[in-house]
Amino acid sequence: MKISKWSYEILEGPIEPVYVYEAPVRFWHWAQAVVFFLLCITGFLIGWPPIPNYADTWSTYFFGHIILIHLVCGMLFAALLAYRIYWAFVGNKYSRMIFILPFWDIMWLKGIFGCAAYYLFLNKHPKEYVGHNPLAQTAMCLMYILGSVLIIITGFGLYAQQWGWDTGWMTYFGWVTELLGGPQPVRTFHHLLMYYILIFLCAHLYMSFREDIMGGGTQVSTIINGIRYFKEPQFPDAEIERTYSGK
Repeated sequence: MKISKWSYEILEGPIEPVYVYEAPVRFWHWAQAVVFFLLCITGFLIGWPPIPNYADTWSTYFFGHIILIHLVCGMLFAALLAYRIYWAFVGNKYSRMIFILPFWDIMWLKGIFGCAAYYLFLNKHPKEYVGHNPLAQTAMCLMYILGSVLIIITGFGLYAQQWGWDTGWMTYFGWVTELLGGPQPVRTFHHLLMYYILIFLCAHLYMSFREDIMGGGTQVSTIINGIRYFKEPQFPDAEIERTYSGK
């Protein structure tokens, strides 16, 4: 099976199952999904407390636990991203896809528009890709990875404000508050980034399940067992030739 260098488009058959997502990548995927879900829930509660804080401190201290959970999950989210960046250097070639956008490759650029037309039901016969298709790769990089980096930086910027200006946290992240013009713009930007990532996740779920049901390759099972299977031969003539030749 021949695969293009940058877009990972299947160029020649016969198509065979490919081990795409290694165990560390699958672990990162599901771990950060759980952590981000908890961050969203606690973030909403912090932004819109369910009850007014009128009672004494001990009666309403459950809110302190919510903030603690948010803080711990934020630290885990940052650690998971650092872990994923590390694995991009030591893992297989597919582990680096979400960090590199090969704009110099014409086939990859064409694949973005071809995949977009397919998801909009304008194209019935999409190309088959090993790993992420070009559109998904672009969304993962510009929306999820970039969004994650920014939401982590703004989160640390908010956390640093609680320690004061003469602390190590402010030494490393005090510039976030100065850059955005104050604590409230940091909070607003941090909150908007959550919606930015949630929009990506909605599109991610739609495209994954749609491809798994209507497309030519597995998606959901691939992020569980790591292997991408293809439902139908992409090159039927090649398959027929192999069958009659006895190979």
